Order: sequence, then structure tokens, then C-alpha cells
Amino acid sequence: MGHFVPHTDRDIERMLADIGLSSLDELFEVVPEALRLAGGLDLPAGMPEPDVLAEMDRLAALNRFGSDLICFAGAGAYDHEVPSATKRLTFRSEFVTAYTPYQPEVAQGVLQALFEYQSLISRISGLPIANASLYDGASAAVEGVNLAVAAKKRPTVWLSGGLHPHWRATLATFAAGTGHRLVDVPLRNGVTDWSAMDPAAAGAPVEAPAALVVASPNYLGAYEDLKAARHVADAHDALLIAGFDPVSSGLLAPPGDLGADVVVGEGQPFGTPLSFGGPYLGLFACRSEQVRRLPGRLVGRTVDTEGRPAYVTTLRAREQDIRREKASSNVCTNQTLIAVACMIQLSWLGTAGLREMALRCARGTRYAREALTAIPGVELLTDAPTLREFALRTPVPATVVVERMADEGFLAGVPVGLDGGVVTDSGDALLVAVTERRTKAEIDNYVSCFEKVVR
Repeated sequence: MGHFVPHTDRDIERMLADIGLSSLDELFEVVPEALRLAGGLDLPAGMPEPDVLAEMDRLAALNRFGSDLICFAGAGAYDHEVPSATKRLTFRSEFVTAYTPYQPEVAQGVLQALFEYQSLISRISGLPIANASLYDGASAAVEGVNLAVAAKKRPTVWLSGGLHPHWRATLATFAAGTGHRLVDVPLRNGVTDWSAMDPAAAGAPVEAPAALVVASPNYLGAYEDLKAARHVADAHDALLIAGFDPVSSGLLAPPGDLGADVVVGEGQPFGTPLSFGGPYLGLFACRSEQVRRLPGRLVGRTVDTEGRPAYVTTLRAREQDIRREKASSNVCTNQTLIAVACMIQLSWLGTAGLREMALRCARGTRYAREALTAIPGVELLTDAPTLREFALRTPVPATVVVERMADEGFLAGVPVGLDGGVVTDSGDALLVAVTERRTKAEIDNYVSCFEKVVR
């Protein structure tokens, strides 16, 4: 493997002759001398292919694979079970090779699958309209803010301090271009302190927001009072955008039933394994009055000329490719295959299966939390209610705990912190997640090793 240049000297001579040049130097003489690389690249000599493969194997062996560690990490990406039926059906060639369904006459199967996906997301979110998915939870949050600002014609948005730091960073990136003003609302005791936005408490007039954005559970795993958030939104004539955990819908009231106008979330727990950070799935649902501002693709059910059920993309006049600068979103596509996987797994679970999944998470989380906080020096960052995830203060830095626990065979969790009442993805606390895959024996072993490494 000496080099990666695909052309022989004869190839180069023929190409130069065709364009009437005599040398490569003549071809590149338009490039200023200061920008040219003098003397070539300082690269080592090439190696035979078997030697290269052996070196790559050696380097790869230095990594710890996720399958080698028992996962107690979460923070938006969770080690949930993906049933064999979900894998087998998702990877049928009809779904894997399906193209964007602009021509409904040749895409009825995929369109129907997306329609069923939308129906299921509508059920678990508690809102009547769901789109055919977005790229991930962070992009769904951005689109929720875009919808709210377009609806209320005000640029200010209040963000709960408990919002996922990656969502917050994505919102800030887009706000730099759209001109949206993002205002942080701090946490108190692990949940959003809406009273901090009272003009009397703030010490200055507070600009009315177009929307309040709050995640329940938040990044610390704590459940927020969405009814209280709804009351604040009503006081300012703002929309309430709720980030939610779709797994929790098996046990708890969906955010739409608690007053959310827009519901966004990450669909990774259903049908998508942990895989180097993606691709994931953005969940998005809204109330009927906002349907024409709904981002992305929407699949509807109708009848054909013979009266048979048929599926089509609908309300496309709202999309950026039609309305252009008047549109509230520039998303014109969706995560079809990942959405189909989510739909298949939700269908496979059913109402009873989803409840059992959420209950196993809740019971495992409570068992692990009680066992860990019994260790001297380990305490909860907040005692707010949780279902699958909780944050701990540890007597040694969280990064040290993670490194030491990896040596014991565990992915211990994700370091978290608080900065001015806003959660961050680094700090001295540790975010621990327990999914339905964790057995009692695994939790007991995790707690035993945890106690050893924090001493």
C-alpha cells in the first residue's frame, strides 16, 4: 500500500494532452506559490496490505467495546432491548431499500408504515398530530422553537435549566442564525424554578416568551411539574414545548394530557441500539391548530379513485420547498427506517408490553438508587421523582469513578454538573441509568464495585 493515487503516469500524460498542457506544474500554476506544499508530504514508507491490517487490528484491540461493558450510562442514549422481531422486520429489503415516498403509487407500504408510526407517537405523546419523524431529539427541539416563534411572532424563548446540554447547544447554534433569544430558567432542587422569572424576583421586566421549553424527565432524570409550567405559559400567552421520555408513557400521563402544546423527544429507546451516537430519531407532535406549522413530512390516509384506502404525503404547502422564506421550517424529510423500527417495536410491545418495560426500568432504578446511596459518601443530587435515571454526588470525581468502573467491566454512567442552575455534561456528579436489560445480579455487582472504587 504505497499510495492512494489511482492514476498511472500514462493516465496523467493522456489527461494533460487532452487539455493542452505539458506538465502538472503547468496545471497548478494558477495556485499561488505561498499556498503550494513544498517538498511533498512527510509520510512514512508504504506497507504491505497484511501488515496494515495487522496494525489496524492491534489499534482496534486497544478499545473497550460497548458489548464488553455492562451499561449503566444514559444521558439521552440508553441500552434498551431490541427484540429479534424488530430487527428482522426492520431490515426487510422493502424497508431498507425504500426511497423517499414522493410517488405514493409506488410507495404505499412505506407510507402506511409511517402513518402507523405517526399514530403511535400521537398516542404516547397525548397530542393529535405527529409528523413522520425528525433527525433526533435536539433537532426536534429546534423545530418546536421555530414553530412557537412563528405562531406567537415573538423571538424570546425560555429554556429550562434541566434541558439536555446537547439540545441546548443545538438550539443556541440555530438561534445564532434565526435571531431567537434564548433565556435560561435555573433549576432549584433539581427541577425548574419558574418563579425565578417573576419580575419581582428577576429585579427587572421580563420579556414575554413565545414558548417555554422543559424536559420531563430532565437531564438529571427528575420529573418536572408540567401543570405548573402550563400555568406559567398561560400567564405569558406562550406555547409549552415539552421534551419527554417515550418509555415513561407506559406508566405516566403523556405530556399532551398535562398541557403541552408541542411534544418532542428522542426515539432511540425503541428499536435503535447504541451505535456510536446515531443515527437516532426525533419525535414530534403538536396540537391540531399548529398542524400547518408542523415541520417535516406528514403522511395522511385517504381513498383512491376506487374507494380503497390509500396513503399520501399531505399538507405539503407548509414545507420549506414550497413556501420558501415564508416557511417556519426547512426540514423536508424524515428518518424513515429508524421511524419504522420504532413503530415495529412499539407495535410488538403493545400497551401491556410498554407498561412492563417502563415498570422494569422504574423498579431497577429504585433498587439501584437505594443501594448506591447506602454507600458512605454517596448521595443524591436531587430527591425529585425519577423513573430510569438519577444523579449522584460521589466522594471522588465522577470521571475517576467512570475510569475505575470500566476496569471492573461497567460503563458506570455520565459525568454531569450544574453551572448557575443549568445542567452541563461535565462535573463532579454522576448520572446513572437503569434500563429493563439490567438484572438484579448485575445491579448488585455494580453496587459492590462502585463501593470499592469510591473508597
